[in-house]
Amino acid sequence: MSAISLGQATILGIVEGVTEFLPVSSTGHLKITEGLMGIPVDDPSVVGFSAVIQVGAIAAVLVYFFKDIVRIVTAWGRGLADKEERYHHDYKFAWWIIFATVPIVLVGLAAKPLIDGPLASLWVVAGSLIAGSGVMWAADRLGRHKRGEDDTGFKDTMLVGCSQILALLFPGFSRSGATMSTALLLDLDRVAATRLSFYLGIPALTGAGVYELKDAVGAGVGAAPLAVGTAVSFAVAYASIAWLLKYVARHSFNAFVVYRVAVGLLLLGLLGTGVIAA
Repeated sequence: MSAISLGQATILGIVEGVTEFLPVSSTGHLKITEGLMGIPVDDPSVVGFSAVIQVGAIAAVLVYFFKDIVRIVTAWGRGLADKEERYHHDYKFAWWIIFATVPIVLVGLAAKPLIDGPLASLWVVAGSLIAGSGVMWAADRLGRHKRGEDDTGFKDTMLVGCSQILALLFPGFSRSGATMSTALLLDLDRVAATRLSFYLGIPALTGAGVYELKDAVGAGVGAAPLAVGTAVSFAVAYASIAWLLKYVARHSFNAFVVYRVAVGLLLLGLLGTGVIAA
């Protein structure tokens, strides 16, 4: 039998799609949902399943930003062939995304036993949700929101890319929350910070999904639950992306901060009373 049923895969796909790009921690919400459904959060096949269905959410980004991605990749290809094209911002931006992905890949490979083991605890998720909320609240207030996407440089992209490591080591901190907060502290406006977070998520999350595929299938998750979870996460994530970009253009991140603290405190209560296991 598959370690995850089709019904559970559908629910987890919805949770992944809704939370992957919102700064509320998709990993944290997946682990909470798995815990409530009695699924062992540190099972290798479950960890692999969570990584694989992220590919559905990443596919939603590829579709939503298709024109932008084609423009950037085309500029990169032209720059490789023609020295004169290398002064184009899109050519340089493509390289910056590649370079900014290297740190999280190296840390992910080196720290995998910790990430899949002790750091997968729901206690870590609860603490990271609350701690990450404080960082986001401070970043939203300290940042001057005066720089747009075209003002993004190599230093910005590297710092924002490296911040993904926080979410990798501390599930609950949120990859989107970490990247958006760092971008805000670098004075990017909320829309530019959100779009940069999307772009940086494409190689990092796609690589994680491909890397974990063998563990998800080989350790007991069937192909059907994987396919269902991935498809559902794609559809829901597409709607989530469209909503988030409209929301951040007019609102602060306060609602996400309050929500994260509430979920973190609720999780601490559930763990403390033994309703769910860590």
